Amino acid sequence: MDPNRLGVFDSKNKILKDRRALIASHKEISDAGEIFVKDLGTSPPPYPPYKANEWYYSGPQIQWRTVFLIEYFGPILIHFLVPTLRSTIYNNSPSPLSTSQKLSIAMITLHFLKREYETLFIHKFSAASMPARNIFKNSFHYWILSGANLAYWIYAPTSYTAQSSPTIQYLDIAGVILYIFGEASNLLTHITLSNLRSPGGTERGIPQGYGFNLVTCPNYMFEMIAWIGILLVTKSLSTVLFLVVAFVQMYIWAVKKERGLRKEFPDRYRKKRSVIIPGLL
Repeated sequence: MDPNRLGVFDSKNKILKDRRALIASHKEISDAGEIFVKDLGTSPPPYPPYKANEWYYSGPQIQWRTVFLIEYFGPILIHFLVPTLRSTIYNNSPSPLSTSQKLSIAMITLHFLKREYETLFIHKFSAASMPARNIFKNSFHYWILSGANLAYWIYAPTSYTAQSSPTIQYLDIAGVILYIFGEASNLLTHITLSNLRSPGGTERGIPQGYGFNLVTCPNYMFEMIAWIGILLVTKSLSTVLFLVVAFVQMYIWAVKKERGLRKEFPDRYRKKRSVIIPGLL
């Protein structure tokens, strides 16, 4: 059997993320004296009754790296197709794309191309795979909110992004500056996080360095800065919607990461009050 199909759980049904750690090194397992192992790739029996205390899962597994590549490909494809098919989508002969609209295409596409690069060459995943059927749920955020939602409104002939004035040009410049700073800083934090793990390892460490002295998850903070830059260029409420949804999700993840670091490294980790916005949240 492919070892990536096996999930090892403690008595609280929480999966052990460090797949290379010794089972005996986990206090929650040694204290309970029990190990729970789940075949992540199995399907349930064809007919009930099912055993009350036995785990079943319907469907195969898919590699996390593949999941991310599919998720990020959606916005890249959509932000290419919508501007290309403008006359068909908007049922008229729209004027040429404005400077802000062209910048929007470049910034959003480069953002997700960067994510594809990080997925292939930088990120190290704690879990090898996930249920394949979840790919549709995970892709909704990117294909719909940052893909179709943004593209349809931003590239419309009547959108505010299509207008031009000295004020808008100043907003574009400010947006590009914030975008470049946020994307470059986000990349640096991802490299820092990747270096915490050995090649092929899933162990966790305490991140330090650029940004990590301010908040628990500076990668999320810099991600928001980059998207605020995109907002200044797109000037669209659709971008605001995406920003709000993304921020709420990243804040939830950041709180969990802070709690996890405090629990795993109670003596060595320097606790932080802010997880994503210095001095606020």
